[in-house]
Amino acid sequence: MSLESLENRIKVLEDIEEIKKLKHRYCALCDANYNADALAELFTEDAVWDGQERGRNDGREAIRTFFQNAPSRLPFAIHMVLNPVIEVDGDQATGTWYLFQPCTYADGNQAVWGSARYDEEYVRVDGEWMFRHLTLTSHFWTPFDKGWVEAQFTS
Repeated sequence: MSLESLENRIKVLEDIEEIKKLKHRYCALCDANYNADALAELFTEDAVWDGQERGRNDGREAIRTFFQNAPSRLPFAIHMVLNPVIEVDGDQATGTWYLFQPCTYADGNQAVWGSARYDEEYVRVDGEWMFRHLTLTSHFWTPFDKGWVEAQFTS
């Protein structure tokens, strides 16, 4: 194996770690009352945040507004992301993560368990990895006291 090949492999591993840090910053900011300005800066100007039934937000400013309003819908949330699969191709990458999330729905002050999958596209801009497209696909959002067998989705 050549030195150049080893350097390329190490670069990919470093990129994967930087993308993991990006995702962890996203989760930490969400869990700290959705700092909308800091969250928006993790996304490119033309990024998409697509929560499907939670709405689609096109562009950094729409994403900022979405997160400004998030605490009124979800005043408490702990984003636990796991099982990342990240593929890097130069200055672009894709990632898939699973989410497990205890949270509180403001409507009814209801404790909820949530689970979803994140499918993401990243791009390196001026040496920094950013979100270009984030899609959240829900598996279940269920009342804490009922569980996902009895009530897979709550409104």
